[in-house]
Amino acid sequence: MEIKVNFLDNLRLEAKFDDFTVVADQPIRYKGDGSAPGPFDYFLASSALCAAYFVKLYCSTRNIPTDNIRLSQNNIVDPENRYQQTFKIQVELPADISAKDRQGILRSIERCTVKKVVQTGPEFVIEEVDNLDADAQALLLPGIATGEGTRIPGKDLPLEQTIATMSGILAGLGMKIEIASWRNIVPNVWSLHTRDAQSPLCFTNGKGSTKESALASALGEFIERLNCNFFYNDQYWGQEIANAPFVHYPRERWFQPGPNDELPAEILDDHCLAIYNPEGELRGSHLYDTNSGNTERGICSIPYVRQSDGEVVYFPSNLIENLFLSNGMSAGNTLAEAQVQCLSEIFERAVKREILEGELALPDVPQEVLAKYPAIVAGIQGLEEQGFPVLVKDASMGGQFPVMCVTLMNPRTGGVFASFGAHPRFEVALERSLTELLQGRSFEGLNDLPQPTFESQAVTEPNNYVEHFIDSSGVVSWRFFSARADFDFVEWDFSSQGDNATAEEAATLFGLLEDMGNEAYMAVFDDLGAIACRILVPGYSEVYPVDDLIWDNTNKALLFREDILNLHSLDEDSLQALLERLEESELDDYTDITTLIGIEFDDNTVWGQLTILELKLLIHLALQQFEEAKELTETFLQYNDNTVERGLFYQALNVVLEVELDDELDLDDYEPNFRRMFGDERMDAVIGSMDGSVRFYGLTPTSMKLEGLDRHQRLIDSFKKLHAARGKAAGLAGF
Repeated sequence: MEIKVNFLDNLRLEAKFDDFTVVADQPIRYKGDGSAPGPFDYFLASSALCAAYFVKLYCSTRNIPTDNIRLSQNNIVDPENRYQQTFKIQVELPADISAKDRQGILRSIERCTVKKVVQTGPEFVIEEVDNLDADAQALLLPGIATGEGTRIPGKDLPLEQTIATMSGILAGLGMKIEIASWRNIVPNVWSLHTRDAQSPLCFTNGKGSTKESALASALGEFIERLNCNFFYNDQYWGQEIANAPFVHYPRERWFQPGPNDELPAEILDDHCLAIYNPEGELRGSHLYDTNSGNTERGICSIPYVRQSDGEVVYFPSNLIENLFLSNGMSAGNTLAEAQVQCLSEIFERAVKREILEGELALPDVPQEVLAKYPAIVAGIQGLEEQGFPVLVKDASMGGQFPVMCVTLMNPRTGGVFASFGAHPRFEVALERSLTELLQGRSFEGLNDLPQPTFESQAVTEPNNYVEHFIDSSGVVSWRFFSARADFDFVEWDFSSQGDNATAEEAATLFGLLEDMGNEAYMAVFDDLGAIACRILVPGYSEVYPVDDLIWDNTNKALLFREDILNLHSLDEDSLQALLERLEESELDDYTDITTLIGIEFDDNTVWGQLTILELKLLIHLALQQFEEAKELTETFLQYNDNTVERGLFYQALNVVLEVELDDELDLDDYEPNFRRMFGDERMDAVIGSMDGSVRFYGLTPTSMKLEGLDRHQRLIDSFKKLHAARGKAAGLAGF
């Protein structure tokens, strides 16, 4: 994690990381102002807080209340060496906690990350640099081997070369990549979390059987998502980008809807129109670009090549963003390698969907077949030894598709996790199933798995597949676990051999799609210096339902974005119009405003917690529509999951509204005790909200210029690096 430090007045210092700011000072006796803890005090507190976190985690997973658990830490300084210190952590536990859990709680503290880092002894590197924002890729994996390098199945170049190349490309783009965490909880299963230090919303996860393969995976995913703009999906990119010579890619084209909002003739083809507009309900305005919000330019469309005949077909960026998520995008050392990865993922997810929604039972992989892959068996045994039964299944549906499945059961909670993996090579697909299962997870993280069900509706509900797509945490049917399989086991093999093996494997996978009657469309992205591609298979590789283009399109943001960002400057008529649009939209009141308008607010602010319900409440208050405000306040308090501070504000508002709406009550009679209960500052905000002197309490003013929205600005700054690189690669003036 990158922590940037600013020098403030006197000895005060400010550390900034993620969305947080920490201020440190020195005591007055050391010439400071005593306004904040010192740096070493924060260090001491970090180990105590870390210990308490692991206690809380242990108790939460076992439903043990922590109300009467107390923890303290003292540091004992050696009088002859002040750098030699003993940290004594003491825990006071209630009498009703069992002896087993007492030991468990103490053992949980042993796992404290701060403690382990201190005991291991971190290495400090202190150096001068010309620019703090220069790349830090040299820190990704210190001591990585050189020479011929490590080759693994499915990769066309050695891992070390892949890592070096991809790191160099990211550094050239100005991306300062850091590793936030590593995981290796069982043998031969590694995963890590990487992110852009300057824009932590840009992050990826990598997985593999070694730390090198996991790092290559994470960097490849980072480059794939940059090339496909996936980090910036659904977000507003600002007025500068919206009016630039291009928005997404230099080769994009913009097409105007017809006079009656018909779809432009230039987009999609007959095959796609039959899938996306079967009833003729899709309109041009449904496909306006969410990211730019520039409806005057028309429909932003990206060229894709139809694989059956090489013809170019233009796909609206809005359609891709709404339906496909990250499915079918990949980067590779070669185009063929990227194609194989794209197609493998498409088959993995489509087959997974068919199996889970069809509640199909899969055949076990025989032990004699598993024995051919001892490294994978060692990882499975590591899970079994921790008390997690593992089922290894052939998901090829009788040898039709290159897909495998590894399913974990948690007897402690009754939860299950079905992980799928795909690749033309049986071994690679099996390894990916296992590494996907544990990607970014601790053993404690396996306690949150959902329980299986015999309720078919819960399994087939569309959002369940979305959950499976995102992190495989959706619900699985008990029928999936039947010993009577719906298919025979097949030790399949879709791989090729020789110098042209990867290209032949890609052709094999394209052939499978063609045999099924599917059309594939591909775009190649190489203007950032790396080869990436995206493959769309309409009617097969979508993640969200096609109906979302009409009924749940992300460009609904265009109806609300400008007015919400300009909220503080709207007059009463504009506020009433905004309120009416929110009501007429029939949007879920608990939709957060971040999602609605595509703006990344700081999670720790009122904007970051704001929902449609609370926004409507605040508008009613600003319009002095107190009866409506009272009704929404009661709803807010009944279902509030906001901060305690925000809840108390609305508790105070609720009682003041009660008095206001009752002709027999007078606020003067109650205000003194309201102030004793809720405090002067909170009551001033409530009374100000009632008389109009305080508008939209807690929401800082902003506008379409996005002032004050640092988190979102960092995301836009990240995208501008890509935008500039694309413009320069295309030879456009000004880039």
